[in-house]
Amino acid sequence: MLDFFNKRFFIIFLFPLFLGGLTVLSFQPFNFFFVNFFSLPLLFFTIIYVKKKSKSVYRKKPFLKNLFILGTSYGFGFFFFGIYWIAYSLTFDDSFKFLIPFSLILIPLFLSLFFSLPILLVGNFCDKNISSIFLISTVFSISDFLRSKLLSGFPWNIWSYSFSWSIESLQILYFLGLFSFNIIVITIFFIPSLLFFNTKTKYFTLAFFLILIFTNYFYGSYKINTSVENKNLTKINFKIVSSGMNLSDFEEETEVASRLIKYSDPDKKKKTIFVWPEGIFLQENFEQNDEIKDLFKKNFSNDHLIIFGANTSKITNSGKKYFNSMVAIDRNFNIVSKYDKKKLVPFGEFLPFEKYLNSIGLKKITPGYSSFSKGTGEPIINLNLNPKNIKILSLICYEIIFPSFIYDYDKYNFIINISEDAWFGESIGPYQHFAKAIFRSIESGVYTIRSANQGISAFISPQGKVLKNLQPNEIGNIELNLPLLEKNKQQYKKDLIFLLLLITYIFTFFILRKLKF
Repeated sequence: MLDFFNKRFFIIFLFPLFLGGLTVLSFQPFNFFFVNFFSLPLLFFTIIYVKKKSKSVYRKKPFLKNLFILGTSYGFGFFFFGIYWIAYSLTFDDSFKFLIPFSLILIPLFLSLFFSLPILLVGNFCDKNISSIFLISTVFSISDFLRSKLLSGFPWNIWSYSFSWSIESLQILYFLGLFSFNIIVITIFFIPSLLFFNTKTKYFTLAFFLILIFTNYFYGSYKINTSVENKNLTKINFKIVSSGMNLSDFEEETEVASRLIKYSDPDKKKKTIFVWPEGIFLQENFEQNDEIKDLFKKNFSNDHLIIFGANTSKITNSGKKYFNSMVAIDRNFNIVSKYDKKKLVPFGEFLPFEKYLNSIGLKKITPGYSSFSKGTGEPIINLNLNPKNIKILSLICYEIIFPSFIYDYDKYNFIINISEDAWFGESIGPYQHFAKAIFRSIESGVYTIRSANQGISAFISPQGKVLKNLQPNEIGNIELNLPLLEKNKQQYKKDLIFLLLLITYIFTFFILRKLKF
């Protein structure tokens, strides 16, 4: 048995694969964040072990190749078990089922490069010293940042999200941003490695990070407990509606509208903004449906606005374009304001190399044959509500996972995120998706209003507290009066803070390395 655990196959294939898969338990809905205190230190010592063995037992096998395989195995486990739910979206159309094995293997394999390349880069410098902890934390955090930016970006399951259960620990996000917080989180997860170092400074370093963890927690707790709502602020009444419908139900648009109106239970005398989920109307000319118009006139009043997702189209010089949009509608079914989604899901909402892939019978996964086009306007919906005008940062579906929306736009009063999580079935996907909304609320300092069909719908406070919610497949509505806050553009850039922190880490690495710490 011991011989098996010492074999190269176990050390660079099976063991890293297990460690990578283990990390998924740290994210929603499990929240066993402490597993990362084992997963990352064990990965660190595995790198050192492979480095040592490659110079003796593995000497016939190239050292860099061993590191690359080790990183790929860890990354594959991390992404295979973390985003397996993507394959579920391919089960709704028989023409896509043959792609399920590719989604389960090729996507995690490609994303594993964001582990294998960093490990390949730093593996030769890793030793049982404090400087190595700073080095590997730096490179891992850069890798997460690049994953969030390259090829349209995919900032899913960043290490910071391990703390989505503890809003006290997250209050610092408002000042630091996601990626600065992330490099600190990664370092903290690697810190238990110090217990096995032969250095006099390890206890000082451990004490420093323990003080940092508790100080941050107490600061967050203090901020949450001392936050007082300004009673003089204007309040807006929102009602989130969730229907729990199956994807096939959306083909009959009049029935969809009827059900959602029923679940909305509108009070004609009460000023209310209703928020429905994404993709309510699949036909781009939905506003011409007279039956739906009559339903709106009959059930809503002039004091009502309804926000939902719909497919829209526009004639341009290059032809007709289709968009996944968030629209605000009045009782007369007039579009008051509209935002066209900017961050589209590859293969889900648009088909890369569409001309060629269409020729072999492929199309995007969502309904409709043609790909959606990328929106060009700001993700802001303007609503003129007497006596106030309000601005809403509109984030459709997985746009909520991109912190850049929070940082790049200013002077909005609320965040509204609409989503269709039925694509992910009864998996961990909807829970992971919802966790990102908590982070965006804290980073922006405004309320987030989230409506998701077969996902988690909720009101989230600027401190990340879930005020009211509907669980996946729960049907009905939740209602809340929210104060009209305003997110002002901050005088500093979050990416600049991350850059300064990276420079600090790099200098720390060189100083500690020179001192042989």
